[in-house]
Amino acid sequence: MTIFLTIAVVVLIFIVIFQIAKASEYVSILRGDDVSRKQNNRINGFLMVVFLVLGLIGVWYCNKLYFGKTLLAVDAASVEGARVDSMLWITLAVTGIVFIGTQIILFWFAYKYQEKDNRKVFYFAHSNKLEAIWTVIPALVLTVLVIIGLRNWFLFTSEPPKDAMVVEITGKQFGWIYRYPGKDGAFGKKYYKNIDPATNTLGILWDDELAHDDLINEQTMVLVKGRPVKLIIGSRDVIHDVGLSHFRLKMDAVPGIPTTMWFTPKYTTKEMKEMTNNPNFVYEISCDQMCGNGHYSMKGIIDVVDQEEYDVWIAKQKPQYLVTFPDKDPSNAQSADTTKLAVKPVETATKTIAKL
Repeated sequence: MTIFLTIAVVVLIFIVIFQIAKASEYVSILRGDDVSRKQNNRINGFLMVVFLVLGLIGVWYCNKLYFGKTLLAVDAASVEGARVDSMLWITLAVTGIVFIGTQIILFWFAYKYQEKDNRKVFYFAHSNKLEAIWTVIPALVLTVLVIIGLRNWFLFTSEPPKDAMVVEITGKQFGWIYRYPGKDGAFGKKYYKNIDPATNTLGILWDDELAHDDLINEQTMVLVKGRPVKLIIGSRDVIHDVGLSHFRLKMDAVPGIPTTMWFTPKYTTKEMKEMTNNPNFVYEISCDQMCGNGHYSMKGIIDVVDQEEYDVWIAKQKPQYLVTFPDKDPSNAQSADTTKLAVKPVETATKTIAKL
């Protein structure tokens, strides 16, 4: 708190001095006082240098204070996300050098070339050489940055490796629904008119046998470390956006138009807890598209585990078909048969006692 107060006081002092200097300059102009005007120019030139130095110190200090709280301070959690980090660092380096360089030149020129009696202003209307320099060079740099971005985009949206797992994620106001294919490795068909928030959240066509082993849950998306995963993304109401900040990826969820992307998780959730020194760390899915008054609460959770843990988890999941139609569940039928067998001895014993 003391640091912020100190910074605020320094800024206020600078503003007061600047305003006094400007007021003095206006008064001198009205009086026709040439000496006072030149003196104010020197003061303003000096303040320009002071502002430049304080500004650079402020940028350095804020970076030192807050960089650890940014995502770039933690390694990307996906193999492909590392490419995004590299792209961001290259972009920050190029734009940072240009920004800082132009600011130094701007403020230094204001100080160095202030008004003097022995100095005349030089005007030139046009320079083809300068026009070429500040047009061609930025265009080439931007072209390189765009090409790097397009290469990454084409990679993320291309077909994943053959051993990739597939998960369907559907956005709704205000949550996410995850669907895994069963042992057949294929999703059953769905139709939006079949959607029932209570019994059929995705509008699954139960007549399609491929849907009988599909797994659906709305709590957590479970992924495997080191195994590529392809996300098939959709929405059942408005436009959402699947934001995977730790994996450095995002993709729109559009009603009626499936979109896809894939990535390979690098660290399990447990490993990220150790890396971030945060025992409460979780991979979050955020909605990066304003989608209604509950947009702020539209978060999902991803749990990245080892293959063994995933196999145990997936074995415990019950196909949504059997959840929706319990009478089709063989385990329920077996339980009913067991109950009947247990009841028969009791009935026989009762009849025997009655005869006696």
